[in-house]
Amino acid sequence: MSTPDPVDTRVGDAARDALGALRAEVAKAVVGQDAVVTGLVIALLCRGHVLLEGVPGVAKTLLVRTLSSALSLDFKRVQFTPDLMPGDVTGSLVYDAKTAEFEFHKGPVFTNLLLADEINRTPPKTQAALLEAMEERQVSVEGAARALPDPFVVAATQNPVEYEGTYQLPEAQLDRFLLKLTVPLPPREHEIMVLERHALGFDPRDLSHIKPVATAEDLAEGRAAAARVHVSPEVLGYIVDIARATRQSPSLSLGVSPRGATALLAASRAWAWLSGRAYLTPDDVKSLAKPTLRHRVQLRPEAELEGATADGLLDGILATVPVPR
Repeated sequence: MSTPDPVDTRVGDAARDALGALRAEVAKAVVGQDAVVTGLVIALLCRGHVLLEGVPGVAKTLLVRTLSSALSLDFKRVQFTPDLMPGDVTGSLVYDAKTAEFEFHKGPVFTNLLLADEINRTPPKTQAALLEAMEERQVSVEGAARALPDPFVVAATQNPVEYEGTYQLPEAQLDRFLLKLTVPLPPREHEIMVLERHALGFDPRDLSHIKPVATAEDLAEGRAAAARVHVSPEVLGYIVDIARATRQSPSLSLGVSPRGATALLAASRAWAWLSGRAYLTPDDVKSLAKPTLRHRVQLRPEAELEGATADGLLDGILATVPVPR
């Protein structure tokens, strides 16, 4: 497998260092979620969206708020509820009696980092209001398209253990998310650290101690550098073979689409660049396969009854697809 000149690894060093500092800055407010922070940075580098899944109380909202502060990005939060209307998200036309004209009032979607809290608690009509924004980076109202800021990333949360009063996201919307990240319960030592901070007066509503360590310009520079990461034909074939294997699995009723394969390529290149490499390796692809693909596959009912999971099936596929040397 050929690699480019090593000098290429220095491209975007300043941006990489700045984005690397995010972990330490976010850790001032959130304990032990380095992997999730890295996933969010990868999504920002790829201009992709993230679905955060975890039980209540594991700091999903605090994590996104802290990251936006450390990146100097505009941040807005929407609590998705059963009575939320599409216009509450995208904005709407409001009649101005003084001018006798309709004026567009921007919704919270006009931001850099949108936290869609408990996205599966709102009806499909409102969920669909995000589809155009997530894919086209614009909002259309009464035939007029209005561009969203750049960068624009949706970080949506959902609770994996409570389904009463929820609306399952359709496959078309799940496929719009670059990554699905699991936010785990902390191990004992991390939970002790959380309690120690609260005992010393930590207030999760006050993030004034979080300092900007990176900017949108760093993201743009990093995005350009990640796009230059060299990918050999063998690794491209490896990504395609993984996607095709999901379509042929007898335990899956829905495999990974070509869009899923391109998402895996983009996420893997971003991770390779963050790791200081100018070329993509099969290990990079393996590292990002589950967060990129777990929400793009659908288990057959009989497989679910047998206790199979998307992650378990993907592990099996990764173990059987030949790795290029």
